[in-house]
Amino acid sequence: MKIILLFCLTITTTFALSAQTRDKKIRKIITRLEDLQVAYLLRGDIDAMQRRWSKDYTVNNAFDVVVNANEGRVRKGLTTYAQFDRIIETIRVHGRTVIVMGSETVVPSGKSVNAGRTINRRFTDIWMNVRRKWLLFGRQASVICETRIAP
Repeated sequence: MKIILLFCLTITTTFALSAQTRDKKIRKIITRLEDLQVAYLLRGDIDAMQRRWSKDYTVNNAFDVVVNANEGRVRKGLTTYAQFDRIIETIRVHGRTVIVMGSETVVPSGKSVNAGRTINRRFTDIWMNVRRKWLLFGRQASVICETRIAP
């Protein structure tokens, strides 16, 4: 009986460690993909960004409008940035779906709405692994008030 119990404990521990290792690798990959999205955006390489977008990548943007990203302001060149700093606060792995949450400080440029102003916002990105490739499926960004009430 003790041998069976020890065997079950060993198997359970092995699976738990394997899942932790896998999730850590996924978090590292997603962090890199998030960084690349920002780098591509800053240099105006929307085609490179779009290679990691699902065909139905949906964005609830900072203007409170829900759009298909492939038809949105960034894709159309209506929103550009002089600065874009993203702080990832959490990455949650749920099988082949990953949720990323955090804050962003952006400075729109050119003919963008609020060009030259510093804007602070909160974001959520949703990634899914489709045929061994991580793609963005959803994004939500909200401008936050200058003064925040502590929780």
